[in-house]
Parts: sequence; structure tokens; C-alpha cells
Amino acid sequence: MNSPDQVAESNVVPADETSDTSTDDLPTGEIGDEIRDELPEDLQPEFAGAYEFPDNSRRRIPGFIYLTLAIGCFAWYATSADSSTLVNGGTFWAGVILAAAGLFSISSGWRMHVDERDALVAAQQAIGFPVGHASAQQVWHGVRSRPTWRVFCYSPEDPPLQRGLVLVDAVDGRVIQHLAEPNPELDEPRVGDDRTDGVG
Repeated sequence: MNSPDQVAESNVVPADETSDTSTDDLPTGEIGDEIRDELPEDLQPEFAGAYEFPDNSRRRIPGFIYLTLAIGCFAWYATSADSSTLVNGGTFWAGVILAAAGLFSISSGWRMHVDERDALVAAQQAIGFPVGHASAQQVWHGVRSRPTWRVFCYSPEDPPLQRGLVLVDAVDGRVIQHLAEPNPELDEPRVGDDRTDGVG
């Protein structure tokens, strides 16, 4: 029969025989059973591909779908209103609403002939000062949702002395509105500025 000392010694595993579970040998992106999230390739910081804004004329596609459904509702109401319990005045008004939505979608499906680069050029010509950093954002205006480029730009100084906002029509390229003003951030006191001394 083994003594207690012999049983204790048999359960001891030498340190050099233990398995090494360090994270250095694990595949990249894995720590134990945990898998880290990764951004897709087109969202990586080093991705330099050109971004293409979707054409506003794609609004016409759901518009034609709405009109097709509206025609179906009207035809169903005209042929089955007196003989079917499933068809009533609600079917007719559903067709009216679908027709209105379809006509609006088609009428607001303007085709864009001016891209963001053309909008930046038009903004620089209208703003009245040389443009350094600028950014363009697609927005809409008017009852029929006419596509518009909203261009926000700064003068090339560091820090910029002026800033401006220009609205450029994305259909015909005309400048709808523009505004230029001195950069208000220059009037704000900064840390270490003489205007902050003695405050507090």
C-alpha cells in the first residue's frame, strides 16, 4: 500500500511539462475563446477608394411599384366591390394613397447632373475667398425634394480666418444660397492665451 507521501508526489507535475497557454501562440484576432470584431475592408482607415453617392433618380423605382399596387387596388374594387366581403371602401382609399405616394416618388426622382466635385468648384467660385478644407453633403429642399449639395468650406490659413456655407443645386449646378463669415472660433479664448490669464 502506498504511503501518503508517495500519493502526493505522484500528483505533482513538473513545471516544464505543463502546457503553455500564452496568447502569443493564438491566431491573430483571438484571445482564448474570445473573437475580436474587425471592420470590413471598405471601412479600414487605410482604404482610399472613391465613394460614389447614389443617384437620386432611384426614387422612381418605388414610385412605379406604388402606382402598380394602386392600379391593382382600383381594379379589385371595381370588379369585386359588390360581390366580395373582402373589398370595401378601404380598398379604394388604399389605392388613392398608393397612387399619391407613387406620383410623389416619381416627381421627386430628380436625376443628378452635378456631383460633389462640381459642387465644390461652384462653391469656391461663389464664396469669395480661396478655399482650403471643404466638405460636401447631399441634402434636399423644396416640396418635391430637389437634391442639393451643402458645401461647408474654410479658408486655407491655419487656423482658418474665414468659413462659408454654400448650397448648390445638384440638378442644374446653380448656387441657391451662400454665406461667408469670419471664423468665430478665433474669438474663443484658448488654453495658454493671454485672454485666459487671471481667469478663475
